[in-house]
Amino acid sequence: MKKEVKFSLVYRDMWQSSGKYVPRKDQLAQIAPVIVDMGCFARVETNGGASEQVNLLYGENPNTAVRTFTKTFNEAGIQTHMLDRGLNALRMNPVPADVRELMYKVKKAQGVDITRIFCGLNDPRNIIPSIKWAKKAGMIAQATMCITYSKVHNAEYYINLAEQLIEGGAQEICLKDMAGIGRPAMLGVIVKAIKEKHPDIIIQYHGHTGPGFSVASMLEVAKAGGDVLDVAMEPLSWGMVHPDVITIQAMLKDAGFLVPDINMKAYMEARRLTQSFIDDFLGYWIDPRNSKMTSLLVGCGLPGGMMGSLMADLKGVHAAINGNRQKRGLPPLSEDELLVELFEEVQRIWPMLGTPCLVTPFSQSVKNAALMNLFSKSMDEKPFTRMDPAMWGMILGKSGKLPGTLAPEIVELAKEKGFEFYTGDPQALYPDELPRFIKEMEENGWDRGQDDEELFEFAMHEKQYREFKSGQAKAQFNKDLLERMEKAQASGAPVKHFTAADKRAILYPDAEAVEAPCSGRLIWELDYNETSAAPVQGKAYDEGEWLCAIENAHGLTHLTSFMKGRIAGIEKQQGDKVVKGDVIAWMKK
Repeated sequence: MKKEVKFSLVYRDMWQSSGKYVPRKDQLAQIAPVIVDMGCFARVETNGGASEQVNLLYGENPNTAVRTFTKTFNEAGIQTHMLDRGLNALRMNPVPADVRELMYKVKKAQGVDITRIFCGLNDPRNIIPSIKWAKKAGMIAQATMCITYSKVHNAEYYINLAEQLIEGGAQEICLKDMAGIGRPAMLGVIVKAIKEKHPDIIIQYHGHTGPGFSVASMLEVAKAGGDVLDVAMEPLSWGMVHPDVITIQAMLKDAGFLVPDINMKAYMEARRLTQSFIDDFLGYWIDPRNSKMTSLLVGCGLPGGMMGSLMADLKGVHAAINGNRQKRGLPPLSEDELLVELFEEVQRIWPMLGTPCLVTPFSQSVKNAALMNLFSKSMDEKPFTRMDPAMWGMILGKSGKLPGTLAPEIVELAKEKGFEFYTGDPQALYPDELPRFIKEMEENGWDRGQDDEELFEFAMHEKQYREFKSGQAKAQFNKDLLERMEKAQASGAPVKHFTAADKRAILYPDAEAVEAPCSGRLIWELDYNETSAAPVQGKAYDEGEWLCAIENAHGLTHLTSFMKGRIAGIEKQQGDKVVKGDVIAWMKK
């Protein structure tokens, strides 16, 4: 009898390994039934990780987005799963226990079936409490082992870790190969050992394609008894993302596995829709480098998904490093030379810092330490003199037990700074906080939401939730989007051309344009001088009230307000030359 292998579409991770944002609720509602029609997915990753935080950042309620996306899959009998950072839950820093426990009740109520619980340190103390809370809420608890390749992280290490997680109540095991550097043969050994002792435990493999191992790894995992493989689909497959379902399906079918057929008509429609979301707005945050694979990741072990931010950080210090080198009579480094130096520095300091798995947030911490070391080197300073508090929190044990041993110089540096090492349960450092959030919601008259989902969102992403509620997040996102659109259009990039109406829809929803009826010089104040300014945004006008004038060779053309309302935005300033039809301002009731 053929061994069956199932596929999971990591639709959330496809986006977040490519750029910053995820599709809107209306876009998720469009794509979900098409994914179902493809007929090849037993599971779909719908939420988790940073996706719900970025919903807030662009002004959308993540709770309604999750409910919208999961509904179609729930009705079709396709399991949904989320990414869960254990002690950090859905953010970059530790979360109180009461907020963590509430998360599983909320996500189960929202239609999420499985939670993939991981810890970048692979510390069972950060994973096992979540296993218990998830099962109590009725979710399937998938305990996760972060896969990397080091002297510490060998097959025996992972086999022993799997035993601890299964003993802790895990119903499934996920091998999360976030950088795609897990060696295929080693992964096969791990899966075979787990399956021989626990044949009923479902094993799911998640491997990014960055350095190119993951296709071979998927074949080895399947041969060893793996049950589910995470795949992507065009136009967001390969590169720093995941292998495409078409390739993996064909490979396994040829190898004699029982795999589902793919409805190619639906695949092409899902491909078209996904591209339309990119063209709509998401593409403005997708770094083109993330569409390429690179073997440079084999050595440094950094996850491909952070390459965009890494390159941005590198550009940020490039000029400063070269400036420092010039002062010391050293030749400048090209961006590529600096990148290679950064990768080499990550390789050098990674074991010195206890060999944490290079996954969020520890990949960022190690990368930051390496980058600051390069900056210090350019100034002839000692290394590790510019480490941030997050890095020290990891070193001191406040996020859990490091897999490896700290270098003596790091221990000595901590002592010099008067820092104390912590060996207790990390959760004990972060006391319960729900009562504080409940009290404030009551004082503000904020609804705690269906199944306490708004309470959870506030407690999980406090800063972003406040900005979402005030409208600040949406305004900032719109401003950023418009700047990116204008920059892309000015560069001649093949992007969607946007009009004044598009701009209004982005920056000033529900506003109407005030257009110049003729060409000339705009006058907001009749007593014109060079320091005169346009009216402040928000100034109120009655219908028919004088608004501004346009001066040309024929005299003054006066404009009056066509509504009772306020200035929502100014396009043209005092004294600017305008052409008939130009938008000079936006007004809304």
